[in-house]
Amino acid sequence: MIALRRLLMSDKEQRPVGSEGAISTGSTLLNLACTDRPDVGFRKSGYYFLVGDSMSGKTFLTLTCFAEACRNPEFDNYRLIYDDVEGGALMDVKRYFGSAVAKRLEPPSKVKGQAVHSDTVESFYYNIWNALEGDRPVLYVLDSQDALTSDASESKFGAKKKASEEGKESTGSYGDGKAKYHSEHLRLVLSKIRKTGSILIIIGQTRDNLGFGFNPKTRSGGRALRFYANFELWSSVLGPIERLVRKRKRHVGNKILIEVKKNRATGKVGKDRGAIINILNSVGIDDVGSCVDYLVREKHWKKVNGVINAKDINLAAKRSAIIAHIEQRRLEKTLSQTVAKVWKEIEEESNPPRKARYA
Repeated sequence: MIALRRLLMSDKEQRPVGSEGAISTGSTLLNLACTDRPDVGFRKSGYYFLVGDSMSGKTFLTLTCFAEACRNPEFDNYRLIYDDVEGGALMDVKRYFGSAVAKRLEPPSKVKGQAVHSDTVESFYYNIWNALEGDRPVLYVLDSQDALTSDASESKFGAKKKASEEGKESTGSYGDGKAKYHSEHLRLVLSKIRKTGSILIIIGQTRDNLGFGFNPKTRSGGRALRFYANFELWSSVLGPIERLVRKRKRHVGNKILIEVKKNRATGKVGKDRGAIINILNSVGIDDVGSCVDYLVREKHWKKVNGVINAKDINLAAKRSAIIAHIEQRRLEKTLSQTVAKVWKEIEEESNPPRKARYA
């Protein structure tokens, strides 16, 4: 009955109060890792860089940000622009992210009614510049910068192809010039992002680091992508989430680690501040399940023989029953506040007993 009543509530009734000029990432744990706030993720006037392995939830996370923007009254006037360079977001947007996102989501441009996405680094900057020149602020997601080519790269390819066909030896490299272009143009775009209160999220792909060094993974695009970012987040797959169905284990999602490698909000980075998030094939980011797992992992809720003592909601039951109880009774905020309390306690206990030098 409670679930039915919630479904019948209007969109406006379900929407939370705006969170100080910011959208949630859709994950309580990731919000805490970024801002020390359970409800605050990406603030207005900022640029955020999300790098990750294949299948590590990058697209789901950014589309979830659109859903959070639709729930937040502060973003009612924002254009939601999804620059799907890869053409990889083929999921049912309405099902996973809501009817408001399906209605408001738009491509960077249209030609004769058809969506046109960026294909070169040059066209991306033209598209976002045009969007920022409009009379409304934007939440713009580029998915991904790795899929962009460049005018210089296309020109070099054409010249090499022609030389090969004529039996001539070609010279030069296949460098695409994207790093230099980002370096020269990203700062110009960020000036307009700050003036308009817009948000830019750029997705990048990890690559195997075949050179020397201690990092097994790297990414393309140059230093500017990191230098100008408010956050640089790296996602990776920790392992599958499985359910036993008809006596066989079924892969129903992935457990994802998102590490904060650059943080202008709090300055706090490192693997220990990483957020472990469940992404389910059926619902996307499972915030409730991720929070329950966190409280068990940190021993705040004790688990014995499969039964979790969820003392903050006065229930001792198996994980699935606890999640159902929280969702049916709309205890998500209580859960989020509990996670934030435990997160803060762990941070305070981890700090060396030192006096602040300039306090």
